[in-house]
Amino acid sequence: MFWKKQWKKLQNKDGSEKYEIPAYSKDGGHIKSLERQGGLTTSASYGGMGVRELQLRMELIVEPILSKQNSVFEPAKELAVFSKVDQDRFLESVENISKVNIELAFMFCQFGPLSLRLVDEENWGDWNNKILTVYDKEGLETAVNRIKNVENYIKSYTHAPSNVALNEISRILENFIIGLSGRKLSIEANDSFYTDTELIRLPDNISKFDRQEDNFAVYKAMAVHQWAQTWFGTWRMNIDAMAKTYQDPDRALKLFHKLETVRLDACIKRELPGIARTIKNLFGEPDTANLSKKWQFAIEKMQESDTTVRDTFFLLETVYKENDSPEDRPYQGELRPRETWKTIKERTDKERELFKDKLAELKNEMQQKSTEPSIDNDVAENDEGFTIEINEDDSMSDNFSVELRFEDEVIEPPEELQELLRSIMQDLGEIPDEYLIPNTYEVDEIEDESNDENLSSTIENEENFYVYDEWDHSRQKYRKEWCYLKELEIKPIYDNFADSTIHKHRNLLKHLRSTFEALREDDKRLKRQPYGDDIDLDAVIESYTDIKKGLEASQNLFTKSRKIDRNIAVMFMIDMSGSTAGWINEMEREALVLLCESLQLLGDRYAIYGFSGITHERCELYVIKELDEVYDNQVKARISGIQPQDYTRMGAAIRHLTKKLHQVEARTKLLITLSDGRPDDKDGYRGPYGIEDTRRALIEAKFLGIHPFCITIDEEAMDYLQHMYGAVNFAVIDHVDKLPYKVSDIYRRITV
Repeated sequence: MFWKKQWKKLQNKDGSEKYEIPAYSKDGGHIKSLERQGGLTTSASYGGMGVRELQLRMELIVEPILSKQNSVFEPAKELAVFSKVDQDRFLESVENISKVNIELAFMFCQFGPLSLRLVDEENWGDWNNKILTVYDKEGLETAVNRIKNVENYIKSYTHAPSNVALNEISRILENFIIGLSGRKLSIEANDSFYTDTELIRLPDNISKFDRQEDNFAVYKAMAVHQWAQTWFGTWRMNIDAMAKTYQDPDRALKLFHKLETVRLDACIKRELPGIARTIKNLFGEPDTANLSKKWQFAIEKMQESDTTVRDTFFLLETVYKENDSPEDRPYQGELRPRETWKTIKERTDKERELFKDKLAELKNEMQQKSTEPSIDNDVAENDEGFTIEINEDDSMSDNFSVELRFEDEVIEPPEELQELLRSIMQDLGEIPDEYLIPNTYEVDEIEDESNDENLSSTIENEENFYVYDEWDHSRQKYRKEWCYLKELEIKPIYDNFADSTIHKHRNLLKHLRSTFEALREDDKRLKRQPYGDDIDLDAVIESYTDIKKGLEASQNLFTKSRKIDRNIAVMFMIDMSGSTAGWINEMEREALVLLCESLQLLGDRYAIYGFSGITHERCELYVIKELDEVYDNQVKARISGIQPQDYTRMGAAIRHLTKKLHQVEARTKLLITLSDGRPDDKDGYRGPYGIEDTRRALIEAKFLGIHPFCITIDEEAMDYLQHMYGAVNFAVIDHVDKLPYKVSDIYRRITV
């Protein structure tokens, strides 16, 4: 760059190079001469820097990506009218952002001066942090959009009379969506507006209209339209694969969304006329009069009552080559087919196996009820197993009724099975034949008190095998030597996952380290001591007051320091069941890295184990970090290697880690479980049985002086965790950054 020629090259003490801008002198003379060269003057009324100096300072920060096209001259002109104080805080922000991403810093230079004009100094730091948080979570493009849309941030903290913040009404919206039927959809704030069929992401505030009631209605219209995608079958086909069949997949996806919005609007109008009227009052009717005949034909077909998402797909071919298209509706949001299809695939795989498990249990119950000792040959030949018939039924909330049969007998599905049926129907629109084939394990094997002799002898001859009792609440006694647990090693994956997590959450990590440093308290100052290191001023003042009153003066007038002995041992028990696949597994691994980085400051002994398994004969405990093992690259690679396995049999894992902790010499012992849901296994270890066995295992741990806690992401955990852990020994979180803080809270309550 031309201006770099005028920078003065200096050398730091460590040998590295730096540049000093020669224009920045006390008398300001050189600055003025530089400004005159370009015919530009400083804003004397503000006493700030001139255009050239501002340009030089920004170029020095974002120099790696500057070019003839990428210039900061225009932003420098905008900044020149501000005061020196405002200019300095802007440049400081550019420097801080550049440490995270140089391109984001350049974009802040381009679009940031507007925020300097609108965001006051009190909220400036928060504004910058929100930009970096969005960049960490959603990438560069979304962060740049946040910079451009600074007005939305202003509205969020000025609390304009008409403004509605999502965090104030999200619970109302969630309850409203639940009332519409279908799968529960949680709502969270996000710069992007879409659904993945489990979450609805909405803007964090809306102030589009002058009345608060209207802005709340906008939220309702947005949420209903995302619900309609899940309820009326938008995602019953692979939209991403469909779009890729076209020459321009992005254009195909946009046109598909326009058509699907028309179909969903028509469905909402038929099913929820009140919401449809609200949408019409807020946004009016879409203007289709000037559209081509093909578009008008497609829109007319989309509004017919029997159309499905497949009709949308077929009609896309009709309008794809047209030059016009209807305007997007403000409440339709966007489609994220790859992300959504991944979520659906994980859910349907899990629900398929769970449904087949439930059928196996049901089949076992039907066979046990049979009075005949065996099935005769004629019946066996005609045995059709389970069959299902779905009938339209307007009297039902789901508009359909289910008739389930086993052989010739009609069965009333249990409530849990009915919920599964509704969820599967919502995703697929049917119950595929393969779903009706029960899994082949024998559910009644849990009733078999006899141990398999071959298995027992095998276990006795192998290392790292352990046998534990299990509590049967229905019979109020233990099943002796029922669970067979084996310690396994996780295959380490050396992929720099830990380093990338640290970089991704570097701002969060700073706060976490401060939080854990505050827990360390190497020395505790004791007051009112008879002797010590220093005078206790409060005690001296009290003593002087007593003397004035004629009372006897206290002799305890000193303070002294006492070294705190942090004799603590902690074991983390990490859920590695199959239900943790996807973002939950990612969250667990990131949380463990942040936790380990923070715990290093305390110097406490801690261990990490994963648990899973399948049936009582194969309980598995995965060693991630032993109690006295150093947190090194090997441990980091094991954390990276954590992958979802099978089921969630918690009792055996708790008993095994309780045994390990009991053998450790420590004043305070903690057992902290991180799980995504309730106890579950395929051999009947679910519902009250699994919950009561886990509760009994925790009681056994408490009896031995171990403090158990549970941190979960299951939003429905209140109904069983309080029973298992007690009212104050569990917490529900929804994001990685909350886990280490919850752990620090547990530490504070127990150890400080």
